[in-house]
Amino acid sequence: MSTKKNNELFLRPRFSIDFEESQQEILQNFQTTLKDSNCVYDSKIVAEHIFIDIPKKENHFWSPQLHLEILTTENNTSIVKGLFGPKPQVWTLFMFVHFIVAAAFIVFLILFYTKWRLHSSYVFPLVMLIVLPIFWGVLYFLGKVGKATGNKQMEELYVFMLKTLEKEV
Repeated sequence: MSTKKNNELFLRPRFSIDFEESQQEILQNFQTTLKDSNCVYDSKIVAEHIFIDIPKKENHFWSPQLHLEILTTENNTSIVKGLFGPKPQVWTLFMFVHFIVAAAFIVFLILFYTKWRLHSSYVFPLVMLIVLPIFWGVLYFLGKVGKATGNKQMEELYVFMLKTLEKEV
């Protein structure tokens, strides 16, 4: 088993692990473990994708979700690709706000240029061109705070995944 992780700067950490077992064996391990009455994690398995969530009683706004994709390679071995991220609703909200900020930046850039070329007062668009990147930085900082808040839960999900992957069917 060899593990590859990406850089810690990412808000949504990724990893991949090579396994000697087949895709079906790994999926069977997860189905068995997740259906066990002692398993506290909420989960969904769709084809070769597995989504594992923190239990509802421990869940908060910044709780992570682990998305696993089981890929088959040659010689009937597998690669497990994992992605930690916020719940889809939180991620969608963050991306929507980023889109709005980017669109506003472009609008104020055009407004600034137009007012500058017309020799009109361009103070407000200039202020917005300074404020919006600062707001972008604040959004990134909030994402990092959220990731740090859910870090312990990410570790729990990772350990659970490793224990499940090491089980024999």
